[in-house]
Amino acid sequence: MDPQRNTNATLVDLLDRVLDKGLVIHADLIVSVAGIPLIGVNLRAALAGMDTMLKYGMMQAWDERIRDWEQEHRSKKKSCMVQGEEVILKMLGAYYSSEGIYTAWRYGYLYLTSERLLLYHEDFGEVLFETPLMKIQSLLIRKGEHFTEKKEREELYLLLEGSKIARLSGLDIDQLKETIEKRMKELGLVLKKDPEIPVLEERAAEFLAQGEQLICSGKMWYLMDAEGIIEDTWRPGYLYLTDKRVCWWYNFERRIVIEIPVSGIIGSMMETRDLTNILKKEKVLDLLYAANGTRRVATFSGDALEEWNKILKRIISGRVESQTEQETETCPQCGRTASIKELLEQGCSGCGWVSARKKVISGPLSVVSG
Repeated sequence: MDPQRNTNATLVDLLDRVLDKGLVIHADLIVSVAGIPLIGVNLRAALAGMDTMLKYGMMQAWDERIRDWEQEHRSKKKSCMVQGEEVILKMLGAYYSSEGIYTAWRYGYLYLTSERLLLYHEDFGEVLFETPLMKIQSLLIRKGEHFTEKKEREELYLLLEGSKIARLSGLDIDQLKETIEKRMKELGLVLKKDPEIPVLEERAAEFLAQGEQLICSGKMWYLMDAEGIIEDTWRPGYLYLTDKRVCWWYNFERRIVIEIPVSGIIGSMMETRDLTNILKKEKVLDLLYAANGTRRVATFSGDALEEWNKILKRIISGRVESQTEQETETCPQCGRTASIKELLEQGCSGCGWVSARKKVISGPLSVVSG
């Protein structure tokens, strides 16, 4: 074969040539130090596609052995059914596994039988998910992100015994839900109405602590602080609110960049600003919080900012009201101890003292003219 040279060849062309024609490496290498040979390498290697290897009589025994094993293995597929069990529904589906460090959708066939619901991988003979119907307490359908495409698809959330939650997806999730409900009704099993099933997400599963409940989440841009020569930059990610904290997840680095304990939130406000030279007069949300004895601001921009602002203000007002009800103070006139809320709103029941704020609120409205 005559050597050829093509200056316009790409990496794809190189791989195609190697897999089709093959590559043989024959090298003798000696590593020397100060003229003294220390290491000798005698290299004989062949790299090609399997079709090319077999064509030249290489690796034939290994190929035959692997093919025989695979054929025998596939012919002995294990059944996932127990004796006397009847299959009511079967469809392609997936189960979101978050056990240990392995968090991903696992695919197989969803089987609804007379007694249980399971996901079975037929090629490997493995049951990926299984639950008896009697352990299902409630179920509902929610929207979720598609596995590969940028669109939504439906997921079936199952609330199991022990407050465990399972997420399933299938070709026809509505049919699966209806068939499960019908079979459970035939067995005399009652499902809970209007279940409170927390939202689960692939990203949230990576950082949520045990027992931490996700309240709401959404796509959100965050203004990251300057680093080195890089100025303040808007980065895309996801904002999460749990029962313990507010945190922002940076997708590119797959990590939490900022987290604020709920108890550290001081306030929130919305403004209209110029984000960049191109994006002008965009709404932003400033979240004020306390950290290490100082007040700081986290700035976000995106959809549903007004809803986020309302939620944050409810959290702040609820916490302040709770603290006011619990904290006590003494009456400035008689010294009687009472809650701050009682003194401010009702006055002192011992001596009749009334706060100045209550006098202003209850007094007549006056207009001061210059």
